[in-house]
Amino acid sequence: MRKTLIAIAAAALVAAPALSENISDPEEILTARHGYMLLLANQLAPLGAMAKGEMPYDAATAARAAASLAALASVDTSMLWAPGTEEGAIEDSSALPEILSNTADREARFAELTTASHTLSAAAGTDLEGLKAAMGAVGQACGGCHKQYRKSE
Repeated sequence: MRKTLIAIAAAALVAAPALSENISDPEEILTARHGYMLLLANQLAPLGAMAKGEMPYDAATAARAAASLAALASVDTSMLWAPGTEEGAIEDSSALPEILSNTADREARFAELTTASHTLSAAAGTDLEGLKAAMGAVGQACGGCHKQYRKSE
């Protein structure tokens, strides 16, 4: 079931840029963005738990989660950052307005996440030390963007 859900969500996100001209409702775009972030978090959860020693290392689980994370990080998310979806313009958004206007920086940060996720994907299924070493760059990519562009809670 989990694999099917991830496959459907990933397919929808891959197709999203082609459909983006038809999706203009900020609520729908925000829902898609939140869904995308939840998918990323869903794959990061077991990887982070293994790296912290909160769950036993399992090579197969780590490899699957890291491969899914790399696939998700490779998706074109440009349609998820439309005007009207920033904090202050719509309820439940924590995206600062700067993320919408700083397109080049946003894309560079997503490229960092993509690179780090692919590195993690190559290392996660080998051993715990490889997983731990590669998780740092993923955490830095996520945290750097959130620190810069997400409203503090």
